[in-house]
Amino acid sequence: MNKEQKLEIKRHSLAHILASAVLEMFPEAKFGVGPNIENGFYYDFDLPRTLIPEDLPILEKKMKEIIKKNLQFEKQVVDRDKAIELYKKAGQDYKVEILNDEAKDEEVSLYKTGEFVDLCKGPHIDSTGEIDFTSFKLNKIAGAYWRGDEKNKMLQRIYGIAFNNKKELKEYQTKMKEAAKRDHRKLGKELDLFCFSDLVGPGLPLFAPKGVVIIDELRKHIEKICAGYGFQKVMTPHLAKIDLYKLSGHADKFGKELFHVSSEQKHDFVMKPVQCPHQTQIYASKQRSYRDLPIRYMESEKQYRAEKSGEVGGLNRVYAITVEDGHSFCRVEQVKKEVKNMVEIIKDFYSAIGLWGNGNHWVSLSVRDYSHPEKYIGDPQDWDKCEKMLEDVAKEMKLDAKKIEGEAALYGPKLDFMFRDSMGKEIQIPTVQLDFATPKRFDLVYTNEKGKDEFVVMVHRAILGSYERFLALLIEHFAGAFPLWLSPVQVKILPVSSEKHIDYARKVNSLLLENNIRTEIDNSNESIGKKIREAEKQKIPYMLVVGEKETENNSVAVRQRGSRDIKTVGVKEFIEGVKKEIDEKK
Repeated sequence: MNKEQKLEIKRHSLAHILASAVLEMFPEAKFGVGPNIENGFYYDFDLPRTLIPEDLPILEKKMKEIIKKNLQFEKQVVDRDKAIELYKKAGQDYKVEILNDEAKDEEVSLYKTGEFVDLCKGPHIDSTGEIDFTSFKLNKIAGAYWRGDEKNKMLQRIYGIAFNNKKELKEYQTKMKEAAKRDHRKLGKELDLFCFSDLVGPGLPLFAPKGVVIIDELRKHIEKICAGYGFQKVMTPHLAKIDLYKLSGHADKFGKELFHVSSEQKHDFVMKPVQCPHQTQIYASKQRSYRDLPIRYMESEKQYRAEKSGEVGGLNRVYAITVEDGHSFCRVEQVKKEVKNMVEIIKDFYSAIGLWGNGNHWVSLSVRDYSHPEKYIGDPQDWDKCEKMLEDVAKEMKLDAKKIEGEAALYGPKLDFMFRDSMGKEIQIPTVQLDFATPKRFDLVYTNEKGKDEFVVMVHRAILGSYERFLALLIEHFAGAFPLWLSPVQVKILPVSSEKHIDYARKVNSLLLENNIRTEIDNSNESIGKKIREAEKQKIPYMLVVGEKETENNSVAVRQRGSRDIKTVGVKEFIEGVKKEIDEKK
């Protein structure tokens, strides 16, 4: 057993100790479930009153007392019916429901810790005394529907964090404090990038001008790269008949996540959950020859998913998703070249934001769950070909891809690119996916050299995924201090006197705008020191102080974000340097 497995067992055991402490504090408590999770554990409870933050240190103290008693984790294997009788007698309805619905074995295992007896498969540590009580902390109370179903009762969930020792716990707490400072919801509001409205509805972000600047710059950059590889822009409607998604297989895949739209004129549509079925119809709109292939489409448009309301939050999980999407329609012998092109696009794009290389990423070769073929559409022989081609590409491009079963898309295997941000958080965004199945469903063919029809292959790709989720990643990765080319305001002009130097400030501002540099003037009556502090707070890359001397010499005093140094240069020299930095996307 390795160190990580031991830690998982410790975290699971702490969930039981927490439940034992809750039982002491609330003898009438009813217990849900309590698993170990990444960085810690939680337990769900049905309690006689609502918990408050002040309850956490009380429960933590009781947990430490239980640890000091060095109580054994005693395993009992009992008949399932006996376990149901035991929990019915104790009034533990949630455990009875689990036993009735999930436990199929004749025998089940129970673990006793002091007075607390839990239905659990284990394993656990031998005794509570094995835990260093300086290595864990209860940190949050939240609501959670029983079994994640909104129709069920809302339980109270207590979260805890736990590590091997006090040092690791402190390091994690420090990291979480830094993460809180970088939270995209907090910074998005402070930097005036986006907002939400109760009248518009949750999960539907509204982007302010500065947020739109970032999205537009990302869109222009990715479209420029993709155009260099032959991709052409298309545009498809936000609605379609359900028949489109029944044929593609997405109606079954998304099911309850589909938004249905109707009207008094008896219109009946579905808001599109994905772009690809629409794009197939552009391909299918005319006869295609082998000479036309490959045909490459790209589109940045809204998609819609009816996520569970309890899971919607910030920009990471929304109802309206602006997805950067692309598809290549090609012959079998062109597939590898298309995939390689898409990998190069991913490399180019992520290099520009500093996430490619230096151990910041790894690649997953995501294949079928071979034991459950019913999860996928298409012929097994086609799947074999697709997986082999992706495996070959990964080897030829030295991607060092890890083969992971069960992570394939509905219609085919894929290469998923995983990145670590500045906080070490791992996020999967870009993907390249092979698809032999969809063209056959939609009868997407081309005429070959012999005048006969053959099915095309679709290669799906997403470079930055959804703009919403990608913006959240960028905000947190850069802590709001975006690279110059992405910054909503690239230069802030700070006149020493709002009266004496405003004309020169406006002159400099006009020259910057003429050179497509995004700029603002701080014409407030505040001191120059306060103007600099405010510009730093807004994370402006360059601040230009202009006073008497700068006006006379046609210069600017340049202060760069995060630096106290000020360098005086000519306006023309400054503009040339900034344009070069923007063009190079440093």
